[in-house]
Amino acid sequence: MTKECKWILKEPADAAKVSRLAAELGIDSVLADLLVKRGVETFEQARSFFRPSLDNLHDPFLMKDMDVAVQRVRDAITSGQKILVYGDYDVDGTTAVSLVYSFIKRFTPEVDFYIPDRYDEGYGLSAKGINYAAEMGVNLIITLDCGIKAIEKVKYARSKGIDVIICDHHLPEEELPDAVAVLDPKREDCNYPFDDLSGCGVGFKLVQAYSIRYGIPFESLVPLLDLLVVSISADLVSMVGENRVLAHFGLKQLNENPRKGLLAMIKLSMLEPGHLTIDDIVFKIGPRINAAGRMETGRLAVELLTATDTQEAMQIGEKINENNNERKSIDREITQEALEMVEKGQCLIKDNAIVVYNPKWNKGVVGIVASRLVEAFYKPTVVLTKSNGFITGSARSVAGFDLYESIEHCADLLIDFGGHVYAAGLTLKEENIKEFAQRINTFISGKITEEMLTPVVTLDARLDFAQITPKFLRLLKQFQPFGPGNNNPLFLTENVYDGGNGRKVGAGGVHMKLDLIQESQPYHQIPAIAFNMSDYYDYIKAGNPFDACYSIVENYYRGNSTIQLRIKDLHEREEVI
Repeated sequence: MTKECKWILKEPADAAKVSRLAAELGIDSVLADLLVKRGVETFEQARSFFRPSLDNLHDPFLMKDMDVAVQRVRDAITSGQKILVYGDYDVDGTTAVSLVYSFIKRFTPEVDFYIPDRYDEGYGLSAKGINYAAEMGVNLIITLDCGIKAIEKVKYARSKGIDVIICDHHLPEEELPDAVAVLDPKREDCNYPFDDLSGCGVGFKLVQAYSIRYGIPFESLVPLLDLLVVSISADLVSMVGENRVLAHFGLKQLNENPRKGLLAMIKLSMLEPGHLTIDDIVFKIGPRINAAGRMETGRLAVELLTATDTQEAMQIGEKINENNNERKSIDREITQEALEMVEKGQCLIKDNAIVVYNPKWNKGVVGIVASRLVEAFYKPTVVLTKSNGFITGSARSVAGFDLYESIEHCADLLIDFGGHVYAAGLTLKEENIKEFAQRINTFISGKITEEMLTPVVTLDARLDFAQITPKFLRLLKQFQPFGPGNNNPLFLTENVYDGGNGRKVGAGGVHMKLDLIQESQPYHQIPAIAFNMSDYYDYIKAGNPFDACYSIVENYYRGNSTIQLRIKDLHEREEVI
């Protein structure tokens, strides 16, 4: 069982504002409270929140270097120069490459794409990729979801007569690569109003800018939005501002008219076409697309996402689905080994942080394993393996702790590193492993607090089951798309029990399906699913009461829609039967 979570119930929003908004909109005060907490206080603001508009997208030319980038792409297209669209092997990178490649292909046949091999080349712009471009006579490389730290590689490309446009969303260092254009909303000298675009989002702004400059109707870009919502969801960028608008219309495109490759993924994921949510992307579609780069090659993902033939898309999709099944099997095996290493004290470090190393582990799944260890032990975690003679690995953090800063502190021991506050990748020489583990542990011990090492579940509001009506769900659905910054609300209902039909489900019986009844309202029975919580089964099956925190979802099965509670966490009550 994972570490018990501390529950924190948010303070209610200003009562007068909530009451006024509830009356204006004719909605439940709980929903009005959720809106006010999101900064929505008036009828007009509510209309804007519930009805996102593409008119609210920012002018792409506000992004530093955008005019130069557009002109360089135009020059390449009109003069028949060869363009190579280059991106990372994860979901964000492959969707970004698919989007920009598909767009440019409308105007010139002289365009190709390149995804580096995770094992042979690693992350980012590689010498091998640049050599390939030179051999193919490429004049312009457009990098997506990578490149912001590729100072030496950009110099190398220029020495080969190749221009580079960088489209990235990672945090730049002080020195930027000497590229033709560097598009990154996180640049200090960039005044773009929204700095949390995905890598695919930056690529979309480039094609949007090109379209504005050369009179291409925006409507022709709408079919690209299904790629964009997949990247926004899978890369876990914030679901506010421009991302929320793009995700809203991307989800609409994904449900109404998805590209052939994504339709193949929807079918292979056993999802209900037309009823997809962000969760479906995060838990079903995203991991499958990611599996291509983890187990075989990210090129497969781009081939899938740019396929124009239904049969071809399904064939590639089936191959990627097999990759994902293989990935899950390896992931389970390595996770079990890593858990045992920590429990038996066979890891490098386990007090302030966890650092585990096994040279035989698959490089493609170490990030997933790091996330699993964080779930189990709730400490910043680094999982290392060996690849191409070097030690390589992934790091994952806990809420509120900047792990990237800790890794940066060890930069002199590293060959390369990059990432975000909560997730990073790194490469080092084998002889530096022990010193790295000790130094990062010491640094973290001076920064992390006991509070940070306790998982917290933040609850939005108390709710009685009687309030969960079809109208309540209909309105709650309009809060979508959910994601960081606009999370699916978590509700607390106390003193509930199972109606007697509770059972274990899933492979190995690790999940529970329950029919919950609130003690004070015995006539409202609501179906619930509790993932990976079967440890509580005997307690619940005995009829014991508990407090549940959950989100409310619409469950589709064979054309029927039902309300379902998705249990996030539960606390046993003291009055055990």
